[in-house]
Amino acid sequence: MATKYKRPKGRDGAISALNVAIDGFSLAKEISSATPAKAVFGSVSILLGMIKDTMANEQDYVDLGLHCAKICETLKRGMDKTKQEDFSKCLCEAIDQLKATVEEIRGNVTKQSGRHPVFRFIRSRNDKDQIAGWWSELNRILQVFHIELAIDTNATASKTEATVSKIDGEVSKLREEIRSQVRPTKTSTPGESPPPMPRACFGRDTLIKRIVDLAEDLHPMALIGAGGIGKTSIALTVLQHDRIKERFGDHRRFIRCDQFPASRTNFLAQLSKVTGAGIETPEDLASLRQYLSSKQMFIVLDNAESILDPPGDSGKEIYDAVEELARFPGICLCITSRITTIPPDCKRLDIPTLSVEAGCEAFYGIYGLGRSDVVGDILKQLDFHPLSITLLATAAWRNGWNNSRLAREWERRQTGVLQTGHNKGLADTIELSLASPMFKALGPDTRGLLGVIAFFPQGVDENNLDWLFPTISNRSTIFDTFCALSLTHRSGEFVTMLAPLRDYLSPKDPTSSPLLCTVKKHYFTRLSAELNPGLPTFGDTRWIVSEDVNTEHLLNVFTSIDANSDDVWDACGKFLSHLLWHKPRYTILRQKIEGLPDEHPSKRDCLFHLARLLGGIGNQSERHRLLTHVLGLERERGSDISIADTLCSLSNANRELDLHEEGIQQGKEALAIYQRLGNTTRQAECQLNLAWLFYGNEQYDAAEEAASRAIGLLPEKGEEFRASRSHRVLGRIHHSKGEGEKAIHHFEEALRIASSFKWPSEQFWIHYAMAELFSDEGQFDDAHAHIEQAKSFAGDDMYQQGRAMQQWADILFKEGKLKEAMSEALCALEAYEKLGAARAAENCRNLLLNIEQTMEGRAASGESDSDDCTLSETSEHPPSP
Repeated sequence: MATKYKRPKGRDGAISALNVAIDGFSLAKEISSATPAKAVFGSVSILLGMIKDTMANEQDYVDLGLHCAKICETLKRGMDKTKQEDFSKCLCEAIDQLKATVEEIRGNVTKQSGRHPVFRFIRSRNDKDQIAGWWSELNRILQVFHIELAIDTNATASKTEATVSKIDGEVSKLREEIRSQVRPTKTSTPGESPPPMPRACFGRDTLIKRIVDLAEDLHPMALIGAGGIGKTSIALTVLQHDRIKERFGDHRRFIRCDQFPASRTNFLAQLSKVTGAGIETPEDLASLRQYLSSKQMFIVLDNAESILDPPGDSGKEIYDAVEELARFPGICLCITSRITTIPPDCKRLDIPTLSVEAGCEAFYGIYGLGRSDVVGDILKQLDFHPLSITLLATAAWRNGWNNSRLAREWERRQTGVLQTGHNKGLADTIELSLASPMFKALGPDTRGLLGVIAFFPQGVDENNLDWLFPTISNRSTIFDTFCALSLTHRSGEFVTMLAPLRDYLSPKDPTSSPLLCTVKKHYFTRLSAELNPGLPTFGDTRWIVSEDVNTEHLLNVFTSIDANSDDVWDACGKFLSHLLWHKPRYTILRQKIEGLPDEHPSKRDCLFHLARLLGGIGNQSERHRLLTHVLGLERERGSDISIADTLCSLSNANRELDLHEEGIQQGKEALAIYQRLGNTTRQAECQLNLAWLFYGNEQYDAAEEAASRAIGLLPEKGEEFRASRSHRVLGRIHHSKGEGEKAIHHFEEALRIASSFKWPSEQFWIHYAMAELFSDEGQFDDAHAHIEQAKSFAGDDMYQQGRAMQQWADILFKEGKLKEAMSEALCALEAYEKLGAARAAENCRNLLLNIEQTMEGRAASGESDSDDCTLSETSEHPPSP
């Protein structure tokens, strides 16, 4: 009889117990008959079940060795009671598999215990994933063992050869069927493997590398962005990255937070399940701490806004658990979320839209046809939003649209195209954000405010919230929340949103939005301010510099809705005037204005302001054409003041076109009307225009007299702008008469006056004139200083930038620096051509021709282009631009 096995002690005892058990399995094949073996292996099955229970109850490795030793003891007792006959081949194979499994356990016990200087019953919870793997393998082996034992016992009990033959056939068939179902599997880490990486993740290489770097340093992070921006695809790509696999092995976990009800209990249960902790209902994170802290693990919480912004009162409990999890040693937590409510330890990574190239690659990767500029334009309108690109490409591919058909469908339906079936479309991901408790808590009218942001191409300037939404007390908090939900984002001073969201959320009928109609009135009120540089409030009208695109869009939409609305067209004319004073540029409203019928009550006023705006950007021929048309309309209406205003502005256009005689006649006619009406301010303006016309026509004495009369008609206060211009033209006149000191005196007086009002354009032209004066007198250092000053006042005005570059080129030309002069003149010409400033472009070409001729002359005389000499030293007759 075998002696009773005693419980071993210490590391050596545990290993010894396993060794004894393995030896016992080797002897099992020598048991003499199947009948007693049935009882013996029945006991073995019970003991194997005890091993499984030991693992489930988290006993130590010594208990594991003890139970294996008991199996050995049972086998020995069976040997003593039976004859020496072999079992069947299959049953022997089952014993061999059982032996091999226990040997693997022994090897791992030896490896794990060897890591510690003192082996004190290494607890199974410290390596629960390995223990669970052994449990699974022993369970499989036991199943095979039971099958083989039953088959072998039944076959031995048969009495006749015929019965044995019949049973053997059925048994063989059954054995193969069972073995095909119970296949040996490699011991794996418990828990759920992450999903596969997406088919492609275009344009994210740099971002993915940054995330991988953070993960290798175990730095928690949060990928923040709007719905459909690609957060999940990026996270899955990172999970399957080679460096992440090498760093974390099988301990890479992916938890879909929108797949279970939001509560701390459900979150902890899902965390336990996915990571393989094995605790079905953990009460708190502390119960998982020992397991999660025992290894390095990369965990992704996808769509975390579902648990970080849940309905009910569970939000804080979940947030606290996530915040604590982010601080666990060995854990790298990666959150993907639409909201910015994340633990403070997380590195926030805002996910951008795709680049142009990446967006095209993503589209054509699905669509498949050749590239087209039409598609590129559509993708640009989508702001290269990844989900929108995917939906558009999928819709085009499924419907078999070519590029032309795709363009037509987009023109007709816009983002309505972004629906691919199975209710998967852009609307679904947007509505998910709008269902957020954080959004709903803002109040029932918040959707309307979001619609206003969506309506404007630039979004809403946060600096203007007070006058745009004066009745909304918590407006700043609401805008912060919009950004926190990734419904909007900040772009400079504006809160705006991606184009697909803007198209979906913008009111389909702007007149049906009470809030938008109220905002429209606020814009119109701002436009009604008087535009006079001499007034203290003039600086306030510069709001249009940042709001011009929004204002233009507002007017474009509402003039389309109601072409007969007087207040809209009145605001349109005032908008054009604001652009003239603060941001001269072309406008999309031009076609609508010119398309109005002549009998429309707003046609004359809007056309007049449009003409002045075109003149402000240097397009004098169009200015002249439109003003001529306006003059005809005004003469038909018979308004003297309007006729005089049009004549005065038209005379100024003729001056710019060198049509001085025609301009003088128009100016004199306007002056007579103003004198008859007794309007001294308008008389001063008209005298000033005549001064410029006489100056251009080289009638310097007449010009000086008209300018002096203009100054005499102006009041001391309130008309500083016209006073400055009068001194500027006097400076020009004295410059042309060769009276340099008088010219400087008037320019400096103009500068003094101009410094009292806030209109940089006037200061630009004063410095421009002074640069020309000093350049003509050969004082190039002073000329350089003034042209630099002029450039600083030009700002975004492309026409003034061009004039400054041309003046700079002229100064360099006079200094003999021909290559530099050529470069500056070419830049100026490019600016003029973009603006359609034909007259200025012609003057610039003349300057370029003079530079080229001088360069050719130098080359013919053998002089180097780099010779440092003034033009007067190289030419008897310096050409004038």
